[in-house]
Amino acid sequence: MYLFGREAETKPQKVAFLLVPGFSMLCFSSALEPLRAANFKVGEKIYEWKLYSIHGSTVRASNGMDINVDAEIALDDNIPVLIICASYDVEESNTKQLAAILRRLRSKGTEFGGMDAGSEILAKAGLLDGYKATVHWENFESFIETYPNVQAELDLYIVDRNRFTSGGGTTSLDMMLQLIRVQHGLKLSTDVADIFIYQRFREGNNPQRLISNNPQIRNNKVLTKAIETMEATIETPLLITELAKKIDSTVRELERLFKKHLKTSPASYYRNHRLDIAQRLLKQTDLSILEIAIRCGFNSATSFARSYRNRFGQAPKTSRRIIS
Repeated sequence: MYLFGREAETKPQKVAFLLVPGFSMLCFSSALEPLRAANFKVGEKIYEWKLYSIHGSTVRASNGMDINVDAEIALDDNIPVLIICASYDVEESNTKQLAAILRRLRSKGTEFGGMDAGSEILAKAGLLDGYKATVHWENFESFIETYPNVQAELDLYIVDRNRFTSGGGTTSLDMMLQLIRVQHGLKLSTDVADIFIYQRFREGNNPQRLISNNPQIRNNKVLTKAIETMEATIETPLLITELAKKIDSTVRELERLFKKHLKTSPASYYRNHRLDIAQRLLKQTDLSILEIAIRCGFNSATSFARSYRNRFGQAPKTSRRIIS
């Protein structure tokens, strides 16, 4: 039985965090604070944590704060559970040397979690091959292209045997509340949530993103279904006539709804969404411009470059050079 599938057998339950430069303080705090609050509510130390960095030195978070750690990750083989907390500029730290350290820990029986871009570090080490996992939505397209052996899903968090991953931000809080619920019962988990005035448990299979923050859009079934269908057909985009037929609507109705709620046409929204994905792929992958064009539903690099320039005011190759 794994960490998320059993009641706590020993006290305290030891949990380690590997802080990677550029990590999100919100994500890290959302994972650590529930453990502290659980200790407080029970009146004893049922969880104990230790902080690691790649080199054993202070780690700077994405907000510029420096966090002291307890040890260098390579110097400790006795880590029952390791949660990797990473976010911005993860590529610089995601090295072969770190992957080797993590694989060695796996051979010692360590269970692994990844928060935000921490999933990418686990995936590069091969530790998510054959597992279901999630990653922050901004990195999702590049993640599925780079790590095809991972069963990636865009959920809040995913627990699969001895691997658990979250999309980052407050999803880490949901994941740790689930851990507390499994190990110590619903009452303690609820008590911890109450400390943070967190009134609704979110199950892991909830989506990371709402289609829109506008409730008029979320509550409009036709518009919602149209956008969901667009998001599912990025590589092979539909004509708007085909889209309307597929969702049992009409072109006229779609034109009216998109103009009313999104101030644009269905075709423009569809194209811009594909171009937004293309920009993220330029930033996060080494795919060629032609490969990105094809994955985003453009039939040639020329048509892609023209549309990209119209949207962002620069050529894809220029964007890649500025972003990287």
